[in-house]
Amino acid sequence: MKGFYAFAIVLCLATTGLLANSSRIVMPAESLEARFAADGAFRDGLYVGRLAAEGGQGSRPCIGRWSTEQDRSRFTAGYSRGYSEVMARAGSSAEHVQPAE
Repeated sequence: MKGFYAFAIVLCLATTGLLANSSRIVMPAESLEARFAADGAFRDGLYVGRLAAEGGQGSRPCIGRWSTEQDRSRFTAGYSRGYSEVMARAGSSAEHVQPAE
């Protein structure tokens, strides 16, 4: 009879352990775009790059705004993307304009 109670206790503990581990929520891997959207240096670069392209300035990112090398590289990536988006938009709208004959 003691063996039965010991088996029942072990069975309950094992079941509890399995249920505790199976209830974990597995979060999907965060996408690269979501990480960029949450990064201040990237967002700043995106904004400044768009402003520079809209203002007709050359592509010269001012990386001195950020102190760490990681922030500087993210700022530069955002600047390049923002600048390129505006230039691509400007190029595609210029292609739709028919030249006067």
